[in-house]
Amino acid sequence: MRERIGKMREFFTVSKGQKAFWQPAEDAYLLAEEFAAQGLPPLDRSARRLIYVLEKEKPVLFFDERIAFTRTVQTVPEIFLPEELERLKQDHWIHEKGEVCNINVDYTALMRVGLAAKKEELRERGQRFLAEGRAEQAHFLALQTDIIDAVLGLAERYRLRAEAEGNRIVAGTLLRVPARAPESFLEALQMFRILHFVMWCGGNYHNTVGRFDQYMYPYLAADLESGRLDEESALDLLEEFFLSFNRDSDLYPGIQQGDNGQSMVLGGLREDGSDSYNLLSELCMKAALELRLIDPKINLRVHKNTPMEVYRLGTEMTKQGLGFPQYSNDDVVIPGLMGLGYDKRDAYNYVVAACWEFIIPGRAMDIPNIEAVSFAGAVADAMEQLESCADFEAFYEAVREKLRGQIDEICARVKNVYLFPAPYLSLMMEGCCEKGRDVSEGCRYNNYGLHGTGVSTAADSLAAVKKYVFEEKSVSADEVCRAVGKDFSGYEELCSRLRYEAPKMGNHDDFVDDIAVRLLADLADLMEEKRNDRGGRFRPGTGSAMYYVWHGRSIMATPDGRRKGEGLAANYSPSLFARCRGPVSIIQSFSKPDLKRTMNGGPLTLELHDTVFRTEESIEKVATLVKSFMDMGGHQLQLNAVNRDTMLDAQKHPENYRNLIVRVWGWSGYFVELDKEYQDHIIQRMELT
Repeated sequence: MRERIGKMREFFTVSKGQKAFWQPAEDAYLLAEEFAAQGLPPLDRSARRLIYVLEKEKPVLFFDERIAFTRTVQTVPEIFLPEELERLKQDHWIHEKGEVCNINVDYTALMRVGLAAKKEELRERGQRFLAEGRAEQAHFLALQTDIIDAVLGLAERYRLRAEAEGNRIVAGTLLRVPARAPESFLEALQMFRILHFVMWCGGNYHNTVGRFDQYMYPYLAADLESGRLDEESALDLLEEFFLSFNRDSDLYPGIQQGDNGQSMVLGGLREDGSDSYNLLSELCMKAALELRLIDPKINLRVHKNTPMEVYRLGTEMTKQGLGFPQYSNDDVVIPGLMGLGYDKRDAYNYVVAACWEFIIPGRAMDIPNIEAVSFAGAVADAMEQLESCADFEAFYEAVREKLRGQIDEICARVKNVYLFPAPYLSLMMEGCCEKGRDVSEGCRYNNYGLHGTGVSTAADSLAAVKKYVFEEKSVSADEVCRAVGKDFSGYEELCSRLRYEAPKMGNHDDFVDDIAVRLLADLADLMEEKRNDRGGRFRPGTGSAMYYVWHGRSIMATPDGRRKGEGLAANYSPSLFARCRGPVSIIQSFSKPDLKRTMNGGPLTLELHDTVFRTEESIEKVATLVKSFMDMGGHQLQLNAVNRDTMLDAQKHPENYRNLIVRVWGWSGYFVELDKEYQDHIIQRMELT
């Protein structure tokens, strides 16, 4: 890492020197009170909130930086008072904070033309709307032009600040962007930084980077051809750009620090079957490897013809403890998305949301994390029927009906969804400007995703019941029910037998793995005909997000030996006390289901001891392991290189481990900044392999 980049990394991510320029926090409801008093419509509130924050921002520059824009405003105000929001909730489903989030806009919609030309286009279309008597649509476009003015105003203030400080590079770049289309790699990076920065200023969080190496490569290629850049100077510039993702992350909302959705997708198949992985893809991976930061989070699309060199480079990143790249398998994902009704063009252009859910750039207003189904909960709820079941099939059917009940209840509950207007994001979503319609009202795709938690716990539980109660008959249904009902108090020997001797998913044992295959197929079948109130589908998935913690707290004891309140596996992974033979047996087990049918996403998550990565031979073995999972039909995989002793020591002496990075569920974070519950879960996961 070059000295200059090293100093910037230290300043922004370790000492966090930018905090000295933060403005004092404000009352979060200051604007909402004004809006309510004026009776302002939600669309106007959203636009005025963003304009307020942009006008309040104070330009700051650091070192001789080439890519500017750093947040100084701590408070993104609310647009509704608490009582207004409560009234909305009486008739609507409010997802998370209510903001449009977890989508991927088409940045090129503005980068191709520049904001000045876009403003003129909106003005002309608005006049046509007025002439047609469509005042509401004209007003929407007028708000968008006001937002563009505010963005251009902030860029001009930055340009003047750069001139005053003698920073000719930033001043020169801002003479062109964002008003006009970028003509160089530097200008393109700066324009993206501005576009992305403004999202957060408007309260739109976790909206991802998308296929960065595809839409940015033409700018890099032109600079390389002209001699303006070589590979080394391009990497240096790219690393400075990557640092910009880490400047403001302390101001971003998330369950935990690091859960900020700044995901970047690299590589993948084109429609003609060729590989899109390019020089910029490789430079992005090298930049992430050198910087060793949690942002941007790298997601790598692979397929049957992906060269081993790419897997090796990915494994070198895992070795550094980054928790990424996360791998997605085009050979499974693309046909799976097409099976859900996505156009071929869009399926080939897929990206991931904040964590790992599959979404389409610029065309999808999907909500991929709207709720979660609990496989383990279905088993726990069905236990009351076990004694009346004549055979295993009867008990399995009881579990399936509990699963059906969960799905029916969720699909009935998450209706009349209300999202706060997002006129700025609408500038970069298909059809919104053309129709004078906000993206919050829907887009080409309007699907909802349901996570599926605890599939390994459910499969293990069903396998234990099948083996001990119905086949061996070594334990009666009555005894299992009493043991589970008493949380195994007084049944410690049975608990140990169920926990450590019963079949476990992750050991390449068809006895239990076939049950998991069946559970996931049933999930897909039960959701096949479900439609939401926006005309979209409900997509089944194998991910968990934070539900693996939430569901684990509430689910009663289960017949795999798990006690009430004990955790579930994160995402699509072995249970926390499964004694697995090793990573090979795990990938064999978890590649057996038809994962094309669970296309909401959800990666197999593996923890590997950091000593596994010590030699070139071991790097090759891990890379082969990843490729093997994909070749077997796995759809997503994320690896953690961790050390249990290191993590335990970090809990005692966090000051010595500020840069220790771990993978949590679909994102990477600094271990010492996580709540202890998440730290302990990662340590426990380490014991699997």
